[in-house]
Amino acid sequence: MEPLDLLAVGPHRDDVELLCGGTIAAAVARGRRVGILDLTAGEMGTRGSAAIREREANAAAEVLGVAVRENLRLPDAGITNTDETRRRFAAVLRRLRPTVVIAPAPKGRHPDHRVTSQLTRDACFLAGLTKLDERTPPHRPRKTIHAIAYREDYVKPTFVVDISDHFETKLAAIRCYASQFEGLTQAGEVYPNGEPLEDIVRHHAAHYGSLIRCRYGEPFWTQETMRVEDIISLDVSSW
Repeated sequence: MEPLDLLAVGPHRDDVELLCGGTIAAAVARGRRVGILDLTAGEMGTRGSAAIREREANAAAEVLGVAVRENLRLPDAGITNTDETRRRFAAVLRRLRPTVVIAPAPKGRHPDHRVTSQLTRDACFLAGLTKLDERTPPHRPRKTIHAIAYREDYVKPTFVVDISDHFETKLAAIRCYASQFEGLTQAGEVYPNGEPLEDIVRHHAAHYGSLIRCRYGEPFWTQETMRVEDIISLDVSSW
């Protein structure tokens, strides 16, 4: 399989659409090869079923234009960071060979979200060990970043991606999950304020966009400090 430029990881079907759907659409529009890895089938969800969510996820993948969408089939509401799950995850990384991996925020109200964040980092490291599985070549993604949309309570974004031209595509992908979102005022890490879910998502994206002086944005955090080669090229005016 041709290596991926970007792999977005979510514990449940619909998480990546909410967290970084605009970034995915923007990367695809630039000709990048992008994939999505859902860790569970979402069988514990209050609404819908695993079968319905699979159909919705496939429809959302078409809207976003990703090259591949796979599911690791870990237990919903029971994701663990163990030797077994790390190895299963690492095997997928060695096969898909992404350059950059997007993980959820290190903090969150759903245990699956928090565990997925660290599990992703650990699997990315292990995937680069030659002796992990000598039947497959090692591959360690160059960068792991965390999508921190809706989690402003604990960290400032390292950077924000301009998704102004792709925000409506993000919403179209979210709308594919009618069983999960139709008529709701909250979902995942999106806390309610009484407005329809789409309006809250739009408000958040507009806020993040304002941080980089654009209409809509999605925030990310990295453990590593970002490097600048030419200080004169720094973007976003101070005034």
